[in-house]
Amino acid sequence: MKVLVACEYSGKVRDAFASKGHDALSCDLLPNDNSNGNHYQGDVRDVLYNEWDLIVAHPPCTYFANSGVHWLHKDPSRWEKLDESALFFNLFLNHPCEKIAIENPVPHKYAIERIGGQKYSQTIQPWQFGHDASKRTCLWLKNLPDLIPTNIVKKDRYSNQTPSGQNKLGPSADRWKLRSATYQGIADAMATQWD
Repeated sequence: MKVLVACEYSGKVRDAFASKGHDALSCDLLPNDNSNGNHYQGDVRDVLYNEWDLIVAHPPCTYFANSGVHWLHKDPSRWEKLDESALFFNLFLNHPCEKIAIENPVPHKYAIERIGGQKYSQTIQPWQFGHDASKRTCLWLKNLPDLIPTNIVKKDRYSNQTPSGQNKLGPSADRWKLRSATYQGIADAMATQWD
């Protein structure tokens, strides 16, 4: 298949599909963390309407995530940014490609409203795919099956959690980047199960 992995700088999903023999391209405004892979650094709209068999998209979640909904009420400028984010998200949601997966954290109700009420198809966790980590992630799927867990790690508290269950990664300039990278077990499951 020809696979576009949109908004991915790490190359994990791209490389997982490439390892299965697919022609996979990652695309992001950031340079590729893995310089060996097929990566387009630039606006995804430059390549979005090429012929793709599958699109796996990771649109930015800053204004969509339920965890940050309180900021909408503290900073009025974020409403316009939410609208812009929804337009970008909808580029993938309404794309004519036959098979599409969009990955994002749990969205707040205002985000769902702006994408036409489209609820996600499935939620997954890294611990379902062999990782000692918790991070509930939503998938919007078009003509793709739900991901089936491959290696469940059961714990009372995962290594990335504080006692209250929050992510324990402290504030830093790279926190957003570290939190956005796809877990390898999830990338491998996508490439194997959506083959």
